[in-house]
Amino acid sequence: MEPRRISVLVVDDEPALREVLTLRIQDWGYDVTTAVDAADAETALQRARPDVIISDVVLPGVSGVELLRWLGRHDDQIPVIMMTAHGNIDAAVEAMKAGARDFLTKPLDYGSLRAILDAISAERQQRELDHELDHELDASLEGSASVAGLVGRSRSMRQLHRLIELVASSDASVIITGESGTGKEVVAHAIHTLSDRRDKPFVAMNAAAIPEGLIESELFGHEQGAFTGATRARAGSFELANGGTLFLDEIAEMPIALQPKLLRILEEGHARRVGGSREVRFDVRVLAATNKPVAAAVRDGLLREDLFYRLNVFEIALSPLRERAEDIPLLARHFVREFSEKHGMPIDGVSDAARILLESYTWPGNVRELRNVIERAVIVARSGWIEPRHLSPHIQALKGGAPSAIQIPMNTTLADAERLLILHTLERTGQNKAEAARQLGLDVKTIRNRLRGYGLEK
Repeated sequence: MEPRRISVLVVDDEPALREVLTLRIQDWGYDVTTAVDAADAETALQRARPDVIISDVVLPGVSGVELLRWLGRHDDQIPVIMMTAHGNIDAAVEAMKAGARDFLTKPLDYGSLRAILDAISAERQQRELDHELDHELDASLEGSASVAGLVGRSRSMRQLHRLIELVASSDASVIITGESGTGKEVVAHAIHTLSDRRDKPFVAMNAAAIPEGLIESELFGHEQGAFTGATRARAGSFELANGGTLFLDEIAEMPIALQPKLLRILEEGHARRVGGSREVRFDVRVLAATNKPVAAAVRDGLLREDLFYRLNVFEIALSPLRERAEDIPLLARHFVREFSEKHGMPIDGVSDAARILLESYTWPGNVRELRNVIERAVIVARSGWIEPRHLSPHIQALKGGAPSAIQIPMNTTLADAERLLILHTLERTGQNKAEAARQLGLDVKTIRNRLRGYGLEK
C-alpha cells in the first residue's frame, strides 16, 4: 500500500506567497490547504488535521507565535514551521521556545523548506512503520512460537525474520553464528517450527557440554554393554530426531576426530550405534551453531572444512544486542509480560528512567542477560513499574555516571543524534526535565513532546 500523501496547512496573509507556496509544495508531492490568519487556521484545523503547518510569525490579529501556543494546548503533535520577513532573531527564539519545529526567513529558501518537509514525511512514515511493527509484534507474542524470543523492530531483526521464513521452507542445512546469548537455539527452533517437520521432534545437543568420551554415544546411541556403564541400549540424538530437526550447538567444540563420521552420516543418512552392528537409518535436518567465526574455526583446525561446507548451505549471523539497542524496549516489554505471568506479579512495565539505563548498557551477555535482568527486576519490584533501583547493581551504577561528552556514530541521522543528546542529558540530570531543558536551551514542553515521540513518556 502506498504511503498517504503529507498534508500541509499554509497560514499567511499575503495572497501571492500563499499561491507560490501552494504550487511549489504540490509539485513536491504534498497536499496543501491555506489560511489567511489564525482564526482561519483554527477553522481549517477543525475541518481536517494537517500533517504540517507553515505559518508566518506576523499575522493580522493573533500572531503566528500565539497560534503556535494555542496549537500546543490543543494538538502539540503537529510540527510547525515558522517564517518571517524580518529576520528577527528574537522572534525565532520565541517561536522555537514555543515548540516550533523549524524557522525560515523570507525570502524563503525553497530548498531548505523542501528538505524540512521531506524529513517530516520520512519521520511520519517511520512512525507508521513502527506502529505496524508494534501490532505485528503484539500478534506474534500472543500466538506465534516462531518468533518467541526473536522480538525486535531493528533492520537486522526484520532481515532475520525474512531469512528464517526463507530457509524454513527448504530442507537445507544451516549454520547459525553469533555471540553467546544472542538466541541461536531460538532461531533453530523457529526454523523447525515454520518447516514441514514441525510435527516431528526437535532435539538440541550442545557439543561443548558433553564429555568427549560420550559425544559419539550421545549422537549415534549405543548398545547394551558397549562400554562400562552401558547397562541398556540407548538411542542417540539422530534416532531421537528422526523425521524432525537436530540442533548441534557449539559445533566447533566437537572433537575433530569425530567430525568425519558426522560428515559421513550426514551424507549417507544411516549409522551404527556404538557397539552395534546394525545400520540405523534416519531422516534428519541438521542445524548447527557456533559462537566462533566459522572461517576462524576452520583455519584454526577446530572445524573440518569439508564438514563446514556440508553444513553451511545457509549461514545466519545474529547481531549482538549492543548493535540493535532500538530493540531493547520491545524485548524488555516481552520479558516483563513473560515473568509477570510466571511469578504472578502485576508489573505495568519499565519506567522511562529504567529504560534509558537499559539502553545505555552494552549487554555483553546479549538477550540472555537482558532476560535475566528483567526477571530479577520483576521479582524485586513485585508490582507497578520497574524503576532503576530494581535493576541489577551493575546497571544501576550507570545512573549519574553518564559522561559529559557523547559519541555519535557516523551515518547517524539528525533525528537519532537529537534523541541521543536528549536522553543522555536526561540521564546526566537524573531525569530532571526542567534542568535538561535548561542545558539544551529548550522548554520543558519540547522535552516532553520529544520523549512522547520516542515512546518514553508515560
